[in-house]
Formats: sequence, structure tokens, C-alpha cells
Amino acid sequence: MEMIKTENLSFEYEKRDEEGNVIGTHMAVDGVELSIEPGQFIAILGHNGSGKSTLAKHMNAILVPTGGTMWVAGKDTKQDENLLDIRQSAGMVFQNPDNQIIGTVVEEDVGFGPENIGVPTEEIWRRVEESLNAVGMIEYRHHSPNKLSGGQKQRVAIAGVVAMRPKCIVLDEPTAMLDPNGRKEVLKTVKKLHEKEKVTAILITHYMEEVIDADTVIVMDHGKIVMQGTPREIFSRVEELKEYRLDVPQVTMLAYELRKRGLNIPNGILRKEELVKILCQ
Repeated sequence: MEMIKTENLSFEYEKRDEEGNVIGTHMAVDGVELSIEPGQFIAILGHNGSGKSTLAKHMNAILVPTGGTMWVAGKDTKQDENLLDIRQSAGMVFQNPDNQIIGTVVEEDVGFGPENIGVPTEEIWRRVEESLNAVGMIEYRHHSPNKLSGGQKQRVAIAGVVAMRPKCIVLDEPTAMLDPNGRKEVLKTVKKLHEKEKVTAILITHYMEEVIDADTVIVMDHGKIVMQGTPREIFSRVEELKEYRLDVPQVTMLAYELRKRGLNIPNGILRKEELVKILCQ
């Protein structure tokens, strides 16, 4: 059974003027067909307004389709009776960790979700410890979240989701508000959870370097999926990505420019080490 599956998924919202009058509609997601297997690491790219965050919110039933269907772990998100199961199956991590952290002490914040769904106290503390260990934040368990860096806060937010024991974690631009070090911390945490905990990871981002380890990269534009493939396949199509107003990793662009100047360099270089090895041959 797929972790996430859509069939002709669409989402249309009303556009309103300053007085609140409806002045039109906008199709944010348009006929998306998607199938994500358990344990995959999926990255979804797209410029602002491409529909990627709207799609992400359907995976946790924050939004429900205005057309078509979204299934999460086999549950139809339009069915109200499925809501709790869906939100336990797919946890969401948002851009700003301050909007997700509510506890005054790290361990209390991480334990809030399990407590809310009636997990026994002893099991809550076991989950708190396991989750903080998983994201490398166990030594901060007694700290105030307000004293943490942006990257550390986001790792605590991820731990809070992990403590709910979801089968899937959907990360909606989780590094957008972080500095480069914070982005590295969070991405390392996501990779570790995917590899060691076998959690299905769905990363929504506009940082190209963050997706090179994904199993599959999906590119969205105007609410549609316009490209899909491995990172190497996607980043081999530099000109097409430019048409969708997207960049490629810096090393990929350097290799692309060198190839244009006649050097024998393959398409889709993803890492500096790859390019150095080829240039030294």
C-alpha cells in the first residue's frame, strides 16, 4: 500500500478583495497524480506559488481536495472519521519552528503530542528520550526552547513530530528561515530519520542542494507536476529547470558551463567530489 497516493487531486480557493468579496478563484493544485511508497525520500521543488506547499498540506489533511482524492496510508482525507489516523500517520513540520513549539522546556514540548492522544506517561517519556536522541538534541532536554538557535528549534519541532510515531514526515520548507549551519543541521536530521528509522520523508524546499540525496525529485509549476525523476535525471535538464524559474546546485551549473565549453563532462553532476575526480582524470 502506498504511503501517499493521489488521483486527479485538485484544490481551488476563492480570491477576495479587501472587503472580503469573492472576485475569482485560483487553482493551486491542478490534477496531480502522485504515488509515494513507504520508506521513500521524496523532494518537491517549485518556485513560490507553484502549489508545492498546498500539496503538502493535503498530506496531513490540513486541506482537503476540492477535486479528486488524496489517500494517506490508505485513508481518504475527505472522510472526517479518518482525520486522527491520517494525522498520526503523517506528521507536519513547518517553516517557522516558533509556530510549532509550545512548551517552556524542550522535553515537555516533545511530549505534548503523545500526551494529547492519550499515550501512557511512562511511554511518553520513553518516546521523548528516543525522539530527542534521534535528532541529536537529548542534551538540551531540560533547556528552554527560547534559548536555542533556529536550527536547534527546528530539530526540537521534528522531535515533537517523531514522538507521535508517524509513518511519514512532511517537511514544508523547514530550512527557509535558517542560516546555512541551521539548514545543514536540519537536513542531516531528516536524512538520519529516513535512513535509520525508515520514516517516509517528504521534503518541500527551494534549496537545490537539499535534494541531491532524495530517491525522487518532483518539480511543480502552476499547480501541476511538470518533472519527476532521480536527482541526477532532474538536474541533467538545466535549461528546462530554468524555464520553471529554478536553479540547480552550484557544482551542477559549473559542470554544465564547462561542458558547454567543450569539456567531456557527463550530465547531472551533483557533488564537488564527482567533478573534481572527472577533472583530474
